[in-house]
Amino acid sequence: MALKTLPGGTFTLAGDLTVTRLGYGAMQLAGPHVFGPPADRAAAVAVLREAVDLGITHIDTADFYGPYVTNEIIKEALHPYPDDLHIVTKVGALRDAEGGWPHARSPEQLCQAVHDNLDHLGLDALDVVNLRVGGFDSPEPGSLAAQGIAYVPYFPLGGFSPLQSGELDAVAARLGAAPMAVALAWLLQRAPNILLIPGTSSVAHLRENVSGAGLALSADDLAELDRIGGEGR
Repeated sequence: MALKTLPGGTFTLAGDLTVTRLGYGAMQLAGPHVFGPPADRAAAVAVLREAVDLGITHIDTADFYGPYVTNEIIKEALHPYPDDLHIVTKVGALRDAEGGWPHARSPEQLCQAVHDNLDHLGLDALDVVNLRVGGFDSPEPGSLAAQGIAYVPYFPLGGFSPLQSGELDAVAARLGAAPMAVALAWLLQRAPNILLIPGTSSVAHLRENVSGAGLALSADDLAELDRIGGEGR
């Protein structure tokens, strides 16, 4: 049965566009290292359709995933798009021949990126375009979350190096849950303006993420997890 009420509820952007806080990140639908096509295109299509069936209305993508690959798979799987589904893309980077992620932030590059996303997604307009800022390997100074602006961490579970922490493992063991499920639930409860886009190329893993994000964490659990970032010490 489809889950139409997702963990974390919804968040309203710009006053009139509401998305599920628990979204789906399409990055892993491309090939290894987010470069080239996936080994199983049919499986990628199935994951996207399952995300919509589960009630997710926020799919995050970028034309530089592949490049172009994930957007073309999204179009194949979901076009024409449901009225309540919002494809959120990002601009500000490119892929080079070696698979690197060089910045592409000039006005001309940003404009071209928007048009490329429109073409590959089969859309006339994009509801949301995120500007990719910050360093790929480490954070850059500055804060947006203090102003209540939607914050979308692009590696909510650590990305290519899964999040590891003694505090996280301890809370997970106490709850009898997987550490990554606890991490998702913690982030959703950490601040109301955090939107999560965990990615996967597996339907089973997608369902696990949705279920795990609904864990109820106590105040003690949250305080213990907050120490991962050095808070409360």
